[in-house]
Amino acid sequence: METSATKTGTGIPDQKPRWKKYMLWALGIFSVIWLIYYFICGLTYSEGKRSGVLIKVSRKGYIFKTYEGELNSGGISQGDGTIMPNAMFKFSVSEESVFKKLEDLQGKKVVVDYKQVMKNFFWQGETDYFIQEVKEVK
Repeated sequence: METSATKTGTGIPDQKPRWKKYMLWALGIFSVIWLIYYFICGLTYSEGKRSGVLIKVSRKGYIFKTYEGELNSGGISQGDGTIMPNAMFKFSVSEESVFKKLEDLQGKKVVVDYKQVMKNFFWQGETDYFIQEVKEVK
């Protein structure tokens, strides 16, 4: 009976290409890691409302343009007449329609509904806070 080593005449057994097997394993591991990261990025950590004066809305980025903004929550009175420094709330906006509302309300007192995610993708925005809705306070 002839073996593969005797077929080639070298006396050395033929090696089957193992790189295909390693590439499939690497692709599988990469896919699992990507799915876990994608799942984590979609998890909502908290939801809530914040109020303050809308002081900045902008569209930023070199390649991936994102909608960003800042809300000034104002200083907090200590009770003895002193006021703590302003608290700035930085946020991102994923929907263009919400961004348009924010542009119209810039400089006014607003209440925003937000969702905080565990981690965001770099093309979604600079912060982990995403504004869902905005309402003007009268």
